[in-house]
Amino acid sequence: MQISYLESIDSTQTYLKELLRENKIASPYAVVANKQTDGLGSRGNAWHGLEGNLFLSFAYPRLEMPQDLKIESSSIYFAYLLKETLAEAGSNVWLKWPNDFYLDELKIGGVITNVVKETLVCGIGLNLKVAPEGFAKLDIEIEREKLLENYFAKVEKFISWKQVFSKYELEFSRNQNFFTHGNGTKIPLKDVSLQSDGSIISNGERIFSLR
Repeated sequence: MQISYLESIDSTQTYLKELLRENKIASPYAVVANKQTDGLGSRGNAWHGLEGNLFLSFAYPRLEMPQDLKIESSSIYFAYLLKETLAEAGSNVWLKWPNDFYLDELKIGGVITNVVKETLVCGIGLNLKVAPEGFAKLDIEIEREKLLENYFAKVEKFISWKQVFSKYELEFSRNQNFFTHGNGTKIPLKDVSLQSDGSIISNGERIFSLR
């Protein structure tokens, strides 16, 4: 994995997607910033970019990823591998469906995934050092570079979706006191059924996790 380190950027994901569209880089490739001024979150929301936290976007060719990994499941896939990486370092972080990192009841980060020219582009924001009001920061001390090293080593094992999902499924019950959003409404996760492709069924409607 080639990694480009930047001091400040509006959005690592926007920047990386532009590089791919303009054929200026070849994946796998990652962009990391010390500060992010206009980060992207779920449903078009901004992600606060306090200096010292993790602002990461990376790209992998879809053909290199596990054959059973659907695009719609990719946010859960990449998020769960980071959750595992953090847990192995001693963190109690858990993954709220479909793409948010939590400690207890407070969010500490999230994942958003897009596709550019048959390339998966995954953006991650994580409160490593500091957190804005209403959020939490990571519960362990780990250097950014060490975290990236461990994370990409795990990603590049190209573990099957089936293996990742089998572990995520066992932890899905932690979602029962939380909500997600679909068609502009709040959906209680206690009332949904998790499917093997990572989607959920709510009132007979299938909702996918791609964000």
